[in-house]
Amino acid sequence: MPVLIVAGLAAGLLAGPAVAGESFLVPLGEIAARQRNHFYIATLIILLPILPVLLLTPFVMWFYRRREGSVRAYTPNWEFNRWLEVAMWGVPILVVVALATALIVATQRLNPYDRLGPDPLQVDVIGLDWKWLFIYPEQQVASVGEFVVPAGRPVTLRITTDTVMQSFWIPALAGQIYAMPGMRTELNMRATEPGETRGQNSQYSGDGFPHQRFTVRALPEGGFDAWVDAARTLGTPLEAATYTTLSKPSILSDMRGDLGLEGEGPVNFRLRTSGLFDCVMARYHSGEAVTPQLQPGSPTFDAAAAGAGAPDAATCTPHRAGAHAMHSDTHDG
Repeated sequence: MPVLIVAGLAAGLLAGPAVAGESFLVPLGEIAARQRNHFYIATLIILLPILPVLLLTPFVMWFYRRREGSVRAYTPNWEFNRWLEVAMWGVPILVVVALATALIVATQRLNPYDRLGPDPLQVDVIGLDWKWLFIYPEQQVASVGEFVVPAGRPVTLRITTDTVMQSFWIPALAGQIYAMPGMRTELNMRATEPGETRGQNSQYSGDGFPHQRFTVRALPEGGFDAWVDAARTLGTPLEAATYTTLSKPSILSDMRGDLGLEGEGPVNFRLRTSGLFDCVMARYHSGEAVTPQLQPGSPTFDAAAAGAGAPDAATCTPHRAGAHAMHSDTHDG
């Protein structure tokens, strides 16, 4: 009976996420697959001291039950058994050592800053109230409400927030990582096959927090190129005034109304402002406003390499709703 109970609980744990398709137990990428493997290994290690207890408890109750004609030895002064002591102390020690070893190995394999291959797709992610802005600097497009990646190609995310602290999480692709104002974190992932899942903010951030979810679509290379072409052609221009509207506290449906867009669903943009991510970062660092940290591959970095310089008061003009211009509203993060 205990074995059946444990098996039933395990089946329910695995079956639930399989239907939802939004869990590392049903991975869409290799990082989530590594997390699933670590979860299975840790579960098996923890079951080592639990299963004997579940199996032996009913046996001991039956074996030592009171009954007529019992010939069991009565030993009221018994207090020590060498093999029982070895098991009681040795098994927990082995479990702790095994769990620690598995954790160390998994931590090294799941470092979010480790690149997963050459030529990754660069995506800048800015957390807003209550939505995520995904910027593709090389493709000169952006999106809100959906995150589109080419299946099979590594993806490198630079993540920050232009509001309160948030937590970026796509369970079926990669682990959770925090986003903080004026700070940049990085997350690497790769979808191993075409598919669709969901991402979210897992850090409570106000009234619209339950709506801060987005669709993740992994497309074949040709499908991703077609999506980029459509965003360049049909997308809403993303410039300083547009970003001011995006930064207002609103959920996706209200944001569409603020932009004068009909219908519902994700919104795609064509970039009109270069180096937006770097400008958002610079706004929180008064001492670094003219020399923010740049990454190769961004339009701002390329301009600096060509002698145009880093973002400064002349280039970082997008406004955040309710704030002054970026170059005049700087403060320590």
